[in-house]
Amino acid sequence: MNFQDPSGSLTRRATFGDWLEGARLRTLPLAIAPVVAGSGVAGHYGRFNLLFAVLALAVALLLQIGVNYANDYSDGIRGTDEHRVGPARLTGGKLAKPLVVKAAAFVCFGLAAVLGLWLSFASGFWWFPIIGLVAIVAAWFYTGGSHPYGYAGLGEVAVFVFFGLVATMGTEVVQTGAPSWVGVWAAVAMGLFSCAVLMINNIRDIETDRVAGKHTLAARLGRRNANIAYLLMCGLPFVIAAVALHPDASLGWISLAAVVPVAFAVVRGLHPRSPRDQIASLKFTSLGALAFAVLLAVGLQL
Repeated sequence: MNFQDPSGSLTRRATFGDWLEGARLRTLPLAIAPVVAGSGVAGHYGRFNLLFAVLALAVALLLQIGVNYANDYSDGIRGTDEHRVGPARLTGGKLAKPLVVKAAAFVCFGLAAVLGLWLSFASGFWWFPIIGLVAIVAAWFYTGGSHPYGYAGLGEVAVFVFFGLVATMGTEVVQTGAPSWVGVWAAVAMGLFSCAVLMINNIRDIETDRVAGKHTLAARLGRRNANIAYLLMCGLPFVIAAVALHPDASLGWISLAAVVPVAFAVVRGLHPRSPRDQIASLKFTSLGALAFAVLLAVGLQL
C-alpha cells in the first residue's frame, strides 16, 4: 500500500467546485433523511420542536461532510482512489494538500460538536455530546488510522448504527424525551437505506478496492451477492412501512410513492451500462431515502 507524501506537489489547485465535489453533495440527502424521519415521529406524538430539529439537521449535515472529507484524505494518502470510477478526489487527484483536506474534515467535526453542545444544553440531555463524540471517532476511523474498520467490511454496520439508529432516534428523543417503537422501526428503515447507499458505492469500486487492499462488504460478497444485498436493503424499508408502521398511520401506502426513485436507482445500479449509471444509482438511492423519510413523516401526521 502506497502512502502519499502530505507535502507532495499538486496537479492543479482545487476550485470551489472541486471542494463541493469533495463534500459529495449527492450523499447529503442521506444525512437529512433520518432527521426528517425522527422529527416526523416526534410530530406524531405532538412533540415536534423546530429549533431542536434544525440543530439536529445541522449536526447531521456537518458530520456527513466531515466524513466525506475524512474519507477523501484517508483513502487518498493510501492510494485507494488512484484508479477509482467517478470524479477525482481532492487528495487522490492531487487537487489539494492532504493536510488541508484533513483540516477541512476536522473543521466540520468541530462545528458539529459546537452545535451538538448547543442542542444538548437546550434539550437538557447531558449524554448527547458523548454520542456525538463516539460518532466523530467512528467517522474518522472508518478509513482513518492504522486499522480502518471500513477496510474490513464493517462500514455497513457503522452507517446502520449512526445514520440509522442514532440519527433517527436521537432526533426523536431530544424532542419527545423518550424513544418509541415507531421511532425504532423508522430508524431501522433509515439505517437500511444508509447501508444501501454505501453498498452501491462499494459495488462500483469492487475491483479497484480489492487491488488497493480495501476489503469492503461488497468486495467480500462479490458482485452478484452484493447486488442481492443492495436490493434487500432498498426493499425492506417499504416492508417495514407497510407492515410494522402501518397501524400507527396511513403511511404504509403513502411511503410507497418513494419506490419510484428507489426503483430507478436499483435498475441503474444493478444493470449499469456505464460508470455514469453507477454514479446516478448512488444519487437516486440517496434521494429515495429522503423521499421515503418525507413521506414517512407526512404519513405519521395522518
